[in-house]
Amino acid sequence: MTSAPLARRLDLRDAVVIGASSMIGAGVFAVFAPASRAAGPWLLAGLAVAVVVALCNATSTAQLAATYPTSGGAYVYGRERLGPWSGFSAGWSFVIGKTASCAAMATTFAAYTVPGPWQRPVAAAAVVALTAVSWRGVTRTAGLARVILAVVLVAIALALAGAWLGGATGPLLEGGAGPGAAGTPGGGGGTTAPGAPSAVGPLDVLQSAGLIFFALAGYARIATLGEEVREPRATIPRAIVATLLGVATLYAVVAVTVLSVLGPEGLARSGAPLADAVAAGSWDWAVPVVRVGAAAASLGALLALLAGVGRTTLAMARNHDLPGVLAAVHPRFHVPHRAEAAVAAVVVVAVLVADLRELIGFSSVGVLLYYAVANLSAFTQGPDHRLYPRWVQVLGAVGCVALVLTLPAASLAAALGVLAVGLGYRLVRRPGRAAPAGPTLDG
Repeated sequence: MTSAPLARRLDLRDAVVIGASSMIGAGVFAVFAPASRAAGPWLLAGLAVAVVVALCNATSTAQLAATYPTSGGAYVYGRERLGPWSGFSAGWSFVIGKTASCAAMATTFAAYTVPGPWQRPVAAAAVVALTAVSWRGVTRTAGLARVILAVVLVAIALALAGAWLGGATGPLLEGGAGPGAAGTPGGGGGTTAPGAPSAVGPLDVLQSAGLIFFALAGYARIATLGEEVREPRATIPRAIVATLLGVATLYAVVAVTVLSVLGPEGLARSGAPLADAVAAGSWDWAVPVVRVGAAAASLGALLALLAGVGRTTLAMARNHDLPGVLAAVHPRFHVPHRAEAAVAAVVVVAVLVADLRELIGFSSVGVLLYYAVANLSAFTQGPDHRLYPRWVQVLGAVGCVALVLTLPAASLAAALGVLAVGLGYRLVRRPGRAAPAGPTLDG
């Protein structure tokens, strides 16, 4: 039985807002510290590599999404261009990677708002609450994302102003004892974080890029909402590329700021770089505002992530790659409510048992493999559907694999193990004739 199509209610502004709120999440408030521990003064080189790989991935996704404007992203692209197994590998990689991202965002939100003993239950409660919001319909999701994004941008602007205009200086953190060095995301949880490396090589820069990629990986979120976008051929490519370039520019400004104010060593030891950059000056009153912004950023990213993962799960269920019960669309709110409920349940379990750093590493493996399939799929498109040259897709695929290989061995092994479980499920299930993946351009 074919499930009902989703309603096209999102315009270009909504698409950019959802994409930006997915990218400007907790990562911008924390990711530059572990990236600095990998690359030290070469942090900006790591950021540049991450942006190049992300841009290749984004253009490939935009090219594909303009041809296949339906829910599912690279899951659909892989099926159409490379075959069912490639599509399943991409879809399952996205689901497991972004489910871990959801848990990481919820955990980070709790870490910035409540004391340690309360963090896990508060993170779980945030997942349940935002899933309820998402159930009310995609226009409400876009509306709340717009409000959260505004709060986050104000907090970042205040942090940048406080760092540059508040007389901030680096020595506050040179000894490794900044206000965010322990007990916050990226910090040591009560211990002093390691400093910047004494010597940096190409592998360290790539590792830094792999960590920063986690904070950039929300740029193509709108592609997973392709079935709900108006005029998808024009809207999706413009939204994806515009969102990535805008957010990359913002991240570059933030990276230059925290590196200049705290120095490589101070930044590497920080658990909350933007808050510490403000605290290094005279604007102490702005530090709580920055923490509120970090909490809001986490919620905004979590909201968009839950919507994206739910819709990929919907697309896979429509093709019987996941249980068909997850293919239901709510008759009133036109959302994949069962898929979103299943994703939320897994995320709640993850926030109750997993560590934030484990979640980030696991997520990066899944997401990079997902985009590798997207690049390979875009490479096969002919002139009639091509928006960008093939060398861009080659660079994107090679970049994804290179960054995966820099991630911690434990995270890589765990993610590949779960991917293998999914492939085994599909092999044993041996699905028969699959239901349509949703309406096409002609449907």
